Amino acid sequence: MDDSTDTWEPHLLDEDEFIREVQSFAFWFEAIEGYLGDRPYGYDEDVAEAELDDGEKDRLVTILCNYCVGETAALEASSGLVRLASNNPSQIFMATQVADEARHVEVFRRRLTALGVDDVDAEIARRSNPELRDFRKRLLSFVDAGQWELAVFAQNVLLETMEDTVFRFHQSVADPITAQILTGVVADERRHLGFGENDLGRRLVRDPQRRRELAEVRAELDPLILGSFEASYRDLGLKPDQYPQLGRSYLEAVERLGIDG
Repeated sequence: MDDSTDTWEPHLLDEDEFIREVQSFAFWFEAIEGYLGDRPYGYDEDVAEAELDDGEKDRLVTILCNYCVGETAALEASSGLVRLASNNPSQIFMATQVADEARHVEVFRRRLTALGVDDVDAEIARRSNPELRDFRKRLLSFVDAGQWELAVFAQNVLLETMEDTVFRFHQSVADPITAQILTGVVADERRHLGFGENDLGRRLVRDPQRRRELAEVRAELDPLILGSFEASYRDLGLKPDQYPQLGRSYLEAVERLGIDG
């Protein structure tokens, strides 16, 4: 028996069929099953809570509050983008992203509760940084105006790249429970970012003039993104001379689309 007939070879598919496959519920479910099926709260419940001193716990609470703002923005925007999608595969993908973002909000909020936060909403309002709150408002304004390309660019390229960069760095220095939670979240963010780059890349091939409009959005949102980067690293307890190269992954992702600020 030739086992090769049972092996999925995506590079053999034409573009439309490939998109239908990778933006399907089946592909999404297979992607998340390995890190969600036995981790309803985002981590293995056998993992012991690390001993954090007061300063470490305070910084962790602050950064998780900001994660909640970013993930809530993506949850709200994705739900609106389901209606704006121009084709069925994109609509299905956005539906899976809604589920991903809802889960991210849930696990981060549960983590805050486990760290002793009694009123999560009040703590988020008190600790979240203004750049991130302003970014959320601008992202949702694109969705409300029905501007698919601008909303996907802001959410699935700018926001997802920032979060992927910060989450991966945080994962490398986090306590075991937070690190496990971030492992699953990072996997989702990479998938969301891939969708954004693919969707916008194909649209820009058909309509290169849209680059100018996206460049204007980038120029507007860059200060909010980079300010959020700096705040996140500060919340992680790093000194300025210890910051990773600020925004390198973010800048590389935008440059792949040829969007100049």
